[in-house]
Parts: sequence; structure tokens; C-alpha cells
Amino acid sequence: MAVAPMLRRLVALLLGSAVLLDAQVPEENRANPRVPKVLVIATGGTIAGVQDAPGSLGGYRAGTLTAEQIIASVPELTRFAQIETEQFSNVPSTSITPAQWLALSKRVEQVLTDRKDLAGVVVTHGTDRLEETAFFLYLTVRSDKPVIVVGAQRPATGISPDGPINLLAAVRVAAAPQAVGKGVMVVMDDRIISAREVRKLYQRTGGFSGGEMGMLGVVGGNGPDFLYTPTRRHGKTSEFDLRQVDSLPRVELAYSYPGGTGPRYDTPPAGVAVASNGMTRAESDVYTALRRAGVVVVTVFAYGDNMSAARDPDAPRPEPRPATTGDAMRTDSTRAPQQPPAPPMITAQHLTPAKARILLMVALTKTRDPLEIQRYFLRY
Repeated sequence: MAVAPMLRRLVALLLGSAVLLDAQVPEENRANPRVPKVLVIATGGTIAGVQDAPGSLGGYRAGTLTAEQIIASVPELTRFAQIETEQFSNVPSTSITPAQWLALSKRVEQVLTDRKDLAGVVVTHGTDRLEETAFFLYLTVRSDKPVIVVGAQRPATGISPDGPINLLAAVRVAAAPQAVGKGVMVVMDDRIISAREVRKLYQRTGGFSGGEMGMLGVVGGNGPDFLYTPTRRHGKTSEFDLRQVDSLPRVELAYSYPGGTGPRYDTPPAGVAVASNGMTRAESDVYTALRRAGVVVVTVFAYGDNMSAARDPDAPRPEPRPATTGDAMRTDSTRAPQQPPAPPMITAQHLTPAKARILLMVALTKTRDPLEIQRYFLRY
């Protein structure tokens, strides 16, 4: 959408650059050999948002500014990195699809593999779906170079926009040697959060959290300061090679609730992630039938914080219980007819329902074996 001339001038004044919407980062700053190279891949979102009434509390159009325009509004970036930009998309994050996750993951992995001179990648993204895109990249980008996902809760032309300071912090983390090997991270409000644990709790600055286990460090005046490192598999240790994958399996997200009867599908999906603190009998019957029909079902604690007990498929198994005298003497004709047992239900640990769905989608690109998929859920 074109921006009216008066709006262009207002935007430029508010963001501190008289030519913001046409600006390019000066070539002499991009080529500064004293600082690392960082690629900024823009996807849209509030960080690229512009208001019809700049400087107000009014609405805005997400995904308006380009990657170059966003970078030009933060000249301080060139102190810490040689910035290159790439426009992947320019949409609100609610428009991001699994197909775009797949394309973005392939692009990020390719550029980190081909470009030995890059220190890392920053992905600008809308915040509504930021945590899901970040987790998909965490599972599937097989590189130890840092990948930082960043966004904003206020548009670029709003009062006290948070995008510029978030972007500056993200670039500083991406350029830092100590960020290597820590997996995909989200940087918001000077917090460095593992993409596995990050969550958007509310729609204002300070609204992103890593919960009890996900905050890795902070970005201060002297740059990023790390205190923790993720231990679940990611980066180079990931088994999920999606280079030859053209589409992701269909996985549905369902909720269990008091009085629930379970979902009905005209065409069964490949998998279902069920947010549940305990199922009704009717729901249990539905998911048992789906598993017998070949649908892989994952149960996940509704609020994401539970460390559910799940058997490691590689762990030693107890010896089978010997039959009792009564069992041994009972004839086939006296036993009640039984259906074959359903494949086991997968258990997710410390994942939100949305992220359990993503891990199941990725796991199903490799196997439909529930025991193998349970192993993935214990290791990622």
C-alpha cells in the first residue's frame, strides 16, 4: 500500500530520519571490516507497522516498512555489525503458514551454510505467531550459528516504539561469539530467551517470557551476557533435515475440556496434539479410535509447564508379569473378545500445545512410529 507524502514526512520525523522511507544503510558502514556480518531477514509484523495517524495510539498496518527501511531507522546498528537485508515476506504474522515456516527454515539454513562470512541471522517477525516460527526454526535449522527472532509490540510510528531497541539488541546477540551453539533465540525487551520456551503472555512491551526454564541471558550496555545454555537437541545436533521435504504433514490441535466428546474429522489428519489436563471417557474413546486408525496422538499439559512422566523407549523394560493360575486355566472360549491394543499415546514435556503440534509435524516427516516419535519428544 502506498504511503501518502504527508505521512511519509511524519514517519521520517518520528523515526529520526528525514529520508527514512527511501533510505539505504550507507555503503561505508556496511563494509566496515571491524564488525561481524549479520543478515536481517524481514517477514513483516508490527516491527514493520505504520499508522495512518503517526504518533497516536491508533491502529496500524503491520508489514508496511521494508527490511531496508527498518534498518535505516536504527543507524546505531552499524556500530556492531555489517548489516545485509533480505525481504522474505511483509505480512502480519497471523498470515504466516507452515509452508512459509518450511521455506524460511530452508533459506536460513542455506545462507548459514553457504555464507561462511556471516556471524548470524536476525529474523524480524510479527509477535502473534513469533514463538511458533522461532520454535520451528529451533528444530530444523541445522547450524550452530545464532539465529535470532525479534519483533515489536508497538508500530514503528507509534509512541515510544520498541522495535528499534529490540532490533539493536537482536543484532548484538547475533554478532556475539558467545551466542554460537545456543540454538534459535528470541530477543525482546533486552531478554535472551530460548525459542523452545519462549511465550507471548500479553500484548505490550515486556510481554514475552521464557517461563521458569527459558531465559538464557540479557543484553546490557556491554552487549549480550549469557548465564544458561539449552540442553535439548537443536542446531547441528538436530536430526530433522528438511531439505528434501516439500510440505509438512497435517497435524491438528485440539482441546480437552469438561463434558468434551472429542473431535470429529471427515479426513483424519496425520496427527493430533491434544491439550489436556485429563480426558473425559468419551474423549479417550475418540483418541483411542484415532490411534487405531493410524493417527499419531500427542497429549500435552494445557498450560505447557508440566514435566509429564513419559517412558524413554530406550530405557530397560520390566520383565512381563507371569500369568496367574486363573489366567492359565481360562480357555479361549471364556475370554471376552478384545480389540487389538491401540498404539501408545505420545507425551510432551514442558511444551505449549502449539509447540507440541509443531514438534509432531516435524517428527512425522521422518517416521510414524509412536515409539520413535516419543523419543523425539524426550530429546527436543
